[in-house]
Amino acid sequence: MPKSRIRKKDDFTPPPAKKTEIDLGRGGRRWVAPLMLALFGIGLAWIVVFYVTDASLPLEAIGNWNIVVGFGFIAGGFVVSTQWK
Repeated sequence: MPKSRIRKKDDFTPPPAKKTEIDLGRGGRRWVAPLMLALFGIGLAWIVVFYVTDASLPLEAIGNWNIVVGFGFIAGGFVVSTQWK
């Protein structure tokens, strides 16, 4: 049986390097980071004030639901953080 020809393989050339530009808030999303941090801070402060004042502040009428309100602000901060690029 005849021997097949051996083909010479091309030398490996790496693909050209891609330049990726990172946008650090110069776009239209400057509001995301401050709003996210504000929501985290408000939620944390709400829960701390509720515990420190023995449930008389921030809203005495809703009782232990103040914890849910505080965690709601924190959850809102996480939702806003998904918009950060």
